[in-house]
Amino acid sequence: MTGPRTPLLDKIISMEALRALSEAQLPQLADEVRDEMIRAVSQTGGHLGAGLGVVELTVALHYIFDTPDDRLIWDVGHQAYPHKILTGRREQMASLRQEGGLSGFTKRSESVFDPFGAGHSSTSVSAALGMATARDFKGGYNKVIAVIGDGAMSAGMAFEGLNNAGASDSDLIVILNDNDMSIAPPVGAMSAYLSELISSQPFHSIRGIVKEVASRFPAEIERTAKRAKNLARELVSGHSLFNELGFFHIGPIDGHDLNHLLPILRNLKEGQIGGPVLVHVITEKGHGHPFSSPSAEKYHAVPKFDVITGEHSKSASNKPSFTSVFADTLTELAKQDRDIVAITAAMPSGTGLNKMASACPSQVFDVGIAEQHAVTFAAGLASEGMKPFAAIYSTFLQRGYDQLVHDVAIQNLPVRFAIDRAGVVGADGATHAGVFDLAYLSCLPNMMIMCPADEAELMHMTATAAGYDSGPSALRYPRGTGTGVCLDGGAQLLEVGKARQIRQGSDIAILSLGTMLQTCEGVADKLDALGISATLVDARFAKPFDKECIKALAINHPALLIVEESSPGGFSAHVLQYLAAEGCLDGALKIRTASLPDAYLDHAERSRQLEISGLDVSALTELAQEIARPQKAFDKKTARKKAND
Repeated sequence: MTGPRTPLLDKIISMEALRALSEAQLPQLADEVRDEMIRAVSQTGGHLGAGLGVVELTVALHYIFDTPDDRLIWDVGHQAYPHKILTGRREQMASLRQEGGLSGFTKRSESVFDPFGAGHSSTSVSAALGMATARDFKGGYNKVIAVIGDGAMSAGMAFEGLNNAGASDSDLIVILNDNDMSIAPPVGAMSAYLSELISSQPFHSIRGIVKEVASRFPAEIERTAKRAKNLARELVSGHSLFNELGFFHIGPIDGHDLNHLLPILRNLKEGQIGGPVLVHVITEKGHGHPFSSPSAEKYHAVPKFDVITGEHSKSASNKPSFTSVFADTLTELAKQDRDIVAITAAMPSGTGLNKMASACPSQVFDVGIAEQHAVTFAAGLASEGMKPFAAIYSTFLQRGYDQLVHDVAIQNLPVRFAIDRAGVVGADGATHAGVFDLAYLSCLPNMMIMCPADEAELMHMTATAAGYDSGPSALRYPRGTGTGVCLDGGAQLLEVGKARQIRQGSDIAILSLGTMLQTCEGVADKLDALGISATLVDARFAKPFDKECIKALAINHPALLIVEESSPGGFSAHVLQYLAAEGCLDGALKIRTASLPDAYLDHAERSRQLEISGLDVSALTELAQEIARPQKAFDKKTARKKAND
C-alpha cells in the first residue's frame, strides 16, 4: 500500500522517475525504501539483514547507472529486496516467497532488471565477466556491475572469477559489499576523497599519459613510472590482493553515505578507467533495524514478525525440527567420542551445529562458503582416523560433488554427510530444493544412504552413521518439524540396509522412503476404507536397500507402489533395475513409482509443492487404486516360481 509515509517512493514508477530526483532527495528515498522493506518482510518472512545493509548502495547504483541496459548482478540474492522495490515490484512484495508471487532471489524470468538468477553465493563475478566479454565481443558499451558480499568471497569460485577477470581487459565493476570487516581501515572523509580522486577522469588521463610515455622508455624507467602510477592507488587501498589480481582497487568507502557513493560511482560510469575495477564498500548488515536487540545474525532470515515490536510470529507446533534432533544427537555423541567432529560451510545455525560448537567447541569447524574445501577437509580428517560429519544442505552439497566423488568415494573414506533440507523446501524454491541428492549419491559405489521417516529414526541413524567406518555414508532429512514421535530411550544402532515393515496386507505393497512414510500411512488407511489391503514398508536405506524384503514384496503382491521425495533417477530407479534383473517384472506384477516431477518447482508451501507433484494422500491413493484392485488372475505361486527362475 502506498501512502503519505513514502511520498518519494510513491513517485518511483520507472527508472526515469528515480533519476529525476535530486541528489538531496536520495537519503529520504533510502529511508522510505528501508521502511517499505521492513514492512513487506514482516508480512511474509524472508531475508532481512542483507537487504537493510544495501539500501543506500541500491539507490545509488540505480540512480547513476542506466539499468537495465547496464547489467546489475546481485550475488546470492539476499541483498536484492530493495532492488525489487525500486524496479517495479513494490506492489508485489506482499507475495514474496508465496506461491505465484515474487521469488526470494533474483530471477531472470521475473524482471528485465534481473539479468542473472542467484540462489547460491559467489557466482556474480564469473557471470558478470561472461556478460562483459559478450558485450565486448558484440561491440557494446554498457556497464556490467557485480555486487558481492564479503561472506561470498570465502568461496573459491569468487576468486576464480576475480583471477580471470583481473587478467582480462574487460570493463567490469565489482562492488565488494563488506559488512563483516573485523579490522577495517579508516573509513571517512579522507578515504572518500582519495577514492573520488582516484576514480576521476582527470586522474586517469594523467595515468594514461604516464603509461603511454613510460612504455617508450627503457625497462628500468618504465618500472619507476609504474611505481609512481600506483602511488595514489596505494594511498587508498594499500598493496591489496585485488591489486595483485589485476583490479584497480578503490576504497574502502562508507556504503551508507550517499555523498561518498554517488561521485565515485559517477566517475566509474563516466570516467576513462579501462579494465576491471573493484570498489570496496563498508556496510552494516541489518543497518537501520528498528528494534533494540538485533539477533546475532543481524536478521539474516526471519519469519513473519510484528513491525512495531519486532517479535516473531510463534509457530503453532511444539514438535522439534529435524535439524535440532540431528544436532542434539550428534552433540551427545561428540561429548562421548572426541574423534567425532563436524564441519559446516558457513551455516552453523542452519545446520544446528552452533549447539555442538557451544558444547564441544574444538570439535566443530566452520570453513566459510567453501563446500568443495569442506568435503576434502572432511576426507583428510577421515584419512587420519577421525569421524567427520560434513553437515551441508542438499542443494549446497552439489557444489562439492567432484570432491565427494574423487576425494571421498573413490578412496572409500568414512566421511558422514549430514544432508539437511533434503526434498522440497517451500518458500526458498528451486534454487534451494534438495531434490537431486538421492540421484547423484546412489550411483556411487560403496555409498551408504539413510533416509529417516521421523525424528526418532533420525536420532538412530545419526548414531548409526557415527559407528559406520566401512566407507562414506549419507543421512538425508527434510527442513521443518518432525512428526511428534517419542524420543525416549536414546539412540540405537540400526542394521545397515534393513527395512522395517509397518503393516501387512495382500492387495498392494507400498514401499516408502524417508519423509513420505506418514503420507503413505494415510494412503494405506484410505485404501483400507475402500476394501483394499495394503502392506506398508519403510525402506529406511536408499543404499544398500533391503533386497530380500523388496523382492518378497514383488513376489507376494499383485501391485507395488514406490514413493520417494526425490527427483527421477533416485531410489525408485535403482529398485526397478534390481527387480528387472531378478525377473520380478516379467509376470503379472503391476508397478508404479511416485517421485518429484522432472521439473523445477517454484516457491510455495511445502505441502502445496508435494500436492503439485502428486505426492499427497489424495493423489497417491488414486494411483494405488489404479493398480491395487483384487485381481483373480494373480497367482502367488506362479509369480514366485517365475521370480526364482
